[in-house]
Amino acid sequence: MKNLEYMQRAYELAQKAATHDEVPIGCVIVNPETNEIVAETFNQSQHVEDATAHAEIKAIQEACAKLGTNRLRRMDLYVTLEPCTMCAAAISFARIRNLFFAATDEKGGAVTSGVRFYEQPTCHHKPTVHHGLMAEECGQLLKDFFRKKRQKN
Repeated sequence: MKNLEYMQRAYELAQKAATHDEVPIGCVIVNPETNEIVAETFNQSQHVEDATAHAEIKAIQEACAKLGTNRLRRMDLYVTLEPCTMCAAAISFARIRNLFFAATDEKGGAVTSGVRFYEQPTCHHKPTVHHGLMAEECGQLLKDFFRKKRQKN
């Protein structure tokens, strides 16, 4: 199953983020027609000191640069945590076809939680949303990361 492979790669990137003391979220953008991973990255907000350096934003920037376009119409995005409002908006503006996310984020998510960005009348493009693939593993990675953070303080 290709979807599982792509989410597994996003999970590996999330693990890498944790080793860099970043919130462990990984993201890949895939061209489903060729099965090519066009972009892959993880959260970098702490490392580059940029509040907008979320995995989804960085992956969209990388894919747009690689493909020489500002729209990713036929692309699929896989991310280990439900996107926040900023990332949900970026996914919409990039015209991502399918959004796959693993764990829900009751506190900061904006797709099935919180503001439910794609359900708003001002949303211009709604990707097809799939969620739950590897939710347990990705959610546990985040819980473990923050537990360790709290123990250090």
